[in-house]
Amino acid sequence: MASRLASIGVSQILRITALASDLKRNGKDVIVLGTGEPDFDTPEYIKDAAKCAMDNGATKYTALDGTPELKGAICAKFKRDNGLEFAQNEITVSAGAKQVLFNAMMATLEPGDEVILPTPYWVSYADIVLIMGGKPVFVPCQEANGFRLTADDLVRAITPRTRWVIFNSPSNPSGAAYSEADYRPILDVLLAHPHVWLMVDDIYEHIVYDDFRFVTPVALEPSLRNRTLTINGVSKAYAMTGWRIGYAGGPRALIQAMAVVQSQSISCPSSISQAAAIAALNGSADIVTERCRSFQARRDLAVRSLNKIEGITCRVPEGAFYTFAGCAALIGTTTPDGECINSDIDFAEYLLRSVGVAVVPGSAFGLAPYFRISYATSASQLEDACQRITIATSQLS
Repeated sequence: MASRLASIGVSQILRITALASDLKRNGKDVIVLGTGEPDFDTPEYIKDAAKCAMDNGATKYTALDGTPELKGAICAKFKRDNGLEFAQNEITVSAGAKQVLFNAMMATLEPGDEVILPTPYWVSYADIVLIMGGKPVFVPCQEANGFRLTADDLVRAITPRTRWVIFNSPSNPSGAAYSEADYRPILDVLLAHPHVWLMVDDIYEHIVYDDFRFVTPVALEPSLRNRTLTINGVSKAYAMTGWRIGYAGGPRALIQAMAVVQSQSISCPSSISQAAAIAALNGSADIVTERCRSFQARRDLAVRSLNKIEGITCRVPEGAFYTFAGCAALIGTTTPDGECINSDIDFAEYLLRSVGVAVVPGSAFGLAPYFRISYATSASQLEDACQRITIATSQLS
């Protein structure tokens, strides 16, 4: 194994999901709340577009980083939803938003370059930085501030080696989202540090609640446009995780460098998936809005149920489909088998073993002691899971 892999591993989310799947195969009744994937199917009009593409012979290699038709749909989306103007040569399309991130880091990081990650963070950010020889700089974001980075914390984290700062709003795992007022002081800091580039992961843009108004940084501060990569995709809003289409808009030179990386890895995204993504982006937003209402009802159920459990606290997230619940009061307790709960990892393992509920410990996302629940599942499963967690915690002493 290459030395670059020594400090990373398979995502803990995937590891827990695999363990839960093994238990299920062995006959254990397990509810898996660890996967960041909508339980809805891809809308029919999107699948029909893919079938039509196949029938019309669109089964060959495409342009390296996206067809002109899909890039056109992405440009229209950025203008319609975000007020951003991009030319097609400022757009990249890849096999999921994760591949876009990977390409950007491969294209820009030198050994020792620093990337600021507000924690809790999506697990892949840090490992991608490490693979490229970079250094993740973790900045804890306190629950008291809604798990959002403050301008003062950002200033303290910036050094001459800082290359990027990554924002994910709404956030995986916390569901926290940045309003215009939240972003403004942070953008002022970036204006004062012209060597720092901004990477924005907007993949949960369309999954926001309670009249929260989504904003993306470049729309607020156009002068940052030439050092910002704005990433998005169709996986979450359109329930297209398996189709693997992510995209981004950014400075032409960066997009060209990312194309060089992609030319030596995936060559191009799937032709059929690109056709489906065009239909998603150009289609009606009604089904996205309808599904968002369903997610909000599940969020309310999950937050209400978790806050009723002694020893657990849970803030109300602004978006995405996760809760990030605190379990500090349960650290130091003892299980019926006499084992001590010393960490949120211990607590997550206890829930899986004792009552068959798979959650992801906050430690996996760089902030403890918490645990993440994905409520992208049925209300009945959420109710059952929270009842089981209640039973499990009541047996701790």
